[in-house]
Formats: sequence, structure tokens, C-alpha cells
Amino acid sequence: MPRTLLITGPGGAGRTTVAAATALAAARAGQRVVLVSGDPAADPGPVPGLRFAGIDSGAEFRTELVALQERGAALIGMLGGRPLGAEELTELPGAEQFALLRALRRAATAPATDLVVVDMPPLHQTVTTLGLPAQLRRYLARLLPAERQAARALRPVLAQLAGVPMPAQWLYEAAARWDEELAAVQAVIEADTTAVRVVAEPGPAADAALRTGLLGLALLRLPVADLVANRLVPRDSADPWVAGIAARQEAFRTAWSKDLPVVGLPHPGRDPQGPEDLAALAAAGPLAPEAAPGRPHWAVEDRRAEDGVLVWAVPLPRAVKSELDLVRRGDELLLAVGPYRRIVPLPSALRRCTVSGAALADGVLRIRFTPDPQLWPRAH
Repeated sequence: MPRTLLITGPGGAGRTTVAAATALAAARAGQRVVLVSGDPAADPGPVPGLRFAGIDSGAEFRTELVALQERGAALIGMLGGRPLGAEELTELPGAEQFALLRALRRAATAPATDLVVVDMPPLHQTVTTLGLPAQLRRYLARLLPAERQAARALRPVLAQLAGVPMPAQWLYEAAARWDEELAAVQAVIEADTTAVRVVAEPGPAADAALRTGLLGLALLRLPVADLVANRLVPRDSADPWVAGIAARQEAFRTAWSKDLPVVGLPHPGRDPQGPEDLAALAAAGPLAPEAAPGRPHWAVEDRRAEDGVLVWAVPLPRAVKSELDLVRRGDELLLAVGPYRRIVPLPSALRRCTVSGAALADGVLRIRFTPDPQLWPRAH
């Protein structure tokens, strides 16, 4: 599987331009690159080693819905419905997210590829989009459990007797296809070769958006390779107004560098236009990505000898106690951080414990688990 670099950031930060410049820099460094974007302006033109993969969410929506109707034609006819023609279909909200995820899966499995650069939506939407595959697979498993094999085995027989496919059979078959596609996308997102590059223009608004968005990425255990401080104005300007902006940008850039590697890109003086501007931007900073950082580790610390508990350490940089919540439900833990929620399965050792407390310190949430005497193996 090639390396995948997901490029996002607060809205208006220039993430599409940085994605194109990153792909161009990597291609010029000798890598075979695929650039995925829904914006045709991101295409840097013919470059050796670089292939542009555009996304047409409207066309993908029409194709998928027409195919779904064809697979369920018998059921639609039985219910007296009439299939919709492709020319009648207008994409629904959320179609862009699924088109992006399908494009990501295709690019990550393309042959002869070293690096996939993906122009992602704004930071908040990126977090929700990347969390969709695991979330939807969980919904499917709960609502249409695959383990009900005995009932599923009877459906073809009942279908032959009735002369039409049974609705439940069609539904389970569709769910199985969806789960397979979602699992393939989830595998790309959770691969050790996948990382995120965040683009932001230094300032208070970007700082607030970054704090929340980076928490969302941490909740998904997505590694952030670096942060691109974009559109930096000259620090040596004789103009007091420009010098003041430069000083504020430098203050935020310095603060951000305490948590992440920061790459600075100068303000080009205008919106980049064409391959020449992209080439200049690609040469302005070290944009060709290094090896992907490892996924954040959620370590289980055995403190039974000292405190009689196990501690699950969850890194949540710059989190605030008031915006955290957690609930134990069976063998799962629901974690909420600000606007983001994630349900994660508990490690096997923690399933035999009860939650006995939690504390946030130094950007790490430490959840305490006390072994349940009824479930924990007794020492001999």
C-alpha cells in the first residue's frame, strides 16, 4: 500500500494549493504520485510521475444510485415503484463525502504508486468524513447482524417459492457490499502509512479551529505529520502594519511548533495561478513528505501492584476537562471530545474491569479500570 497524505485545515487556509504543491514537490523528488481532489484547479498539469485523479461527486452519486436500483429492480417492481433515470437524479447532501472516500480507496490501491496526496475538505468536515467508515460499519453490524446465518440461509428458498427476491435477502446482500467497501476505506484510513498534513494561516481564528480539529484527529488516532503555516508575510518589512502582522504570525507559529513540526510557506502576494506558481510554492518549503509518523498509541498501563488498577492512556493534546465525556457500554467505551464522539472497543484486559475514574493531565486522558473479582483470573 502506498503512503497516503491527507491535507486539510481551517476553511480558506489554502489547503488545495498546498496539496497540489505537495504532490508536485514529491513528484519532482522522484516519487510516483496520485493527487486526489474535487477541485479541477488543483491539477498542476502534465508533470512526470504525477497523476491527477479528479472527483465528480454528482456523477458518482448518479452511477451508484442507478446501480442500486438495478440490483433491487425486482423488489421495486414488487412494491409498484418506478426506477428513476440518471438524468432525473440530483446528488443529495453527503454525496461529496462518500465520493471522496471511494476516490481515496481507488487511489490507495492503484498500482505503481508511491504516494497518494488527498485534498481534503475543511478540518471539521475532514474529521467527520474520516470517522464515517468505522461508524457506519458499526451501525450495519448492530442493525443487520451478519451472524444470523440460519435465517439468511432460508431466504433463497423463500425467494424461489415466492418467485421474487425477498426484501430481507436483498437488504442483507446490499449491507454486505456496503460493509466490504467501508472496510476497504477504513483499512486505508487506519493504515500505518497514512498521515495528515494540516494547513493554517497563523492567527487566532485558525488557532481555535486547530485545537478542536486536532482533538478530533487524535480521537480517530490519526497521526499528524506536520503543520504548514501558510501565507507568512515578510518579518523584515519596513511597513509597521506588515511588521505587526508578521509578529502575530510568528507568535502563533512558535506556539504551534511546541506540539507539531511546522513548515513555513511565504505569502506569494496573490492567489497562485498555474503550474509556475505551484512550482515556486513547492520549492519554497520542504513539502515532499517524509516517512509517515506512527499512529498515536493508546497504552494500557498495568498499575495493579501500586494502585490495584489498570490505566488506559489516551493522548488528547490541548484538551479541556469540561469538554470531555466518557460512558462505558458493555465492551465499548464512548468517548466525547467537544463536538466529536467515538465508540471504541475495549482491549480484552479492560473488558473484565469496571471504570473507576479518569483524569486529564498534560494532554493525556488516563482512564482507570478496576479488575472485577468475578471476571479476573485468580492468582494461584
